[in-house]
Amino acid sequence: MTRFQFVADHQQRYGVKRLCQILGVARSSYYYWQAGAPARAARQAADTMLAAQIRTIHTADTTYGAPRITAELRDQGTPVNHKRVERVMRGIGLQGLRLRRRHRTTVPDPAAAKAADLIRRDFTAPAVNQRYVGDITYLPVGDRGFLYLATVIDLHSRRLAGWAIADHMRTELVTDALHAAQRTRGSLDGAIFHSDHGAQYTSKDFAAACKAAGVRQSMSKVGSSADNALAESFNATFKRETLQGRRAFTDEHDARLTSFRWLHRYNTVRRHSRLGQQSPITYERTTATSTTIPQAA
Repeated sequence: MTRFQFVADHQQRYGVKRLCQILGVARSSYYYWQAGAPARAARQAADTMLAAQIRTIHTADTTYGAPRITAELRDQGTPVNHKRVERVMRGIGLQGLRLRRRHRTTVPDPAAAKAADLIRRDFTAPAVNQRYVGDITYLPVGDRGFLYLATVIDLHSRRLAGWAIADHMRTELVTDALHAAQRTRGSLDGAIFHSDHGAQYTSKDFAAACKAAGVRQSMSKVGSSADNALAESFNATFKRETLQGRRAFTDEHDARLTSFRWLHRYNTVRRHSRLGQQSPITYERTTATSTTIPQAA
């Protein structure tokens, strides 16, 4: 309670002048505060309505923080800035998920052939279907089990063009993800695919799959996670938002179903801060310029 509110609550009994003297506030300041009461009440009512909208959005996706909720509100026709959304969210005890560092899963093969780094930490592309990054991350299942997710991400739209999940980390996992991207795009001819030096990516079978697809391989330096930071960041986001504080998925069915739902939502609905708070597919449809690839869903 503010001193002005205390004066307002007790003025009938003690008088404004006496209370202001005791509390050490100027009467002019109190009357100025009192004159602003209707405006404060209106702001409070507006914040209450906004809080209800925020709760609805956050309930639909508990991973959303203030930036994405702000974008969602604007799309719904509510003009609001992110600072106000942050303030209201703090007031009602809501926040988005925060990411933690991930563990590496790929193991380098010192004897395998290496490709040059064609990306050099430039995780952008002038158009879709030109530059991709990928990685493998583990999905903890039950008490001791694991599944593994391999990804192929477009650097222009951040779209997950291809992915595969398996209970192993053999080369087929990454080749299946590459073939999925090839089906999505229709052709990967001339594109660059960047990865770390994991044994799967340096294998002869994966090199053959890339050559058959017309893909040029690119690889980061050994032990440098920053050289493949975008793929690492995607994996961290994926695991944080699917597990949501759990140590592991309940079973394999839970892991696969939850992953599929999130990956589909990532491409079609989930807002991306680097894309002007649009989903990857929405971004491709509204801003990407390409006449060579199909509009796959």
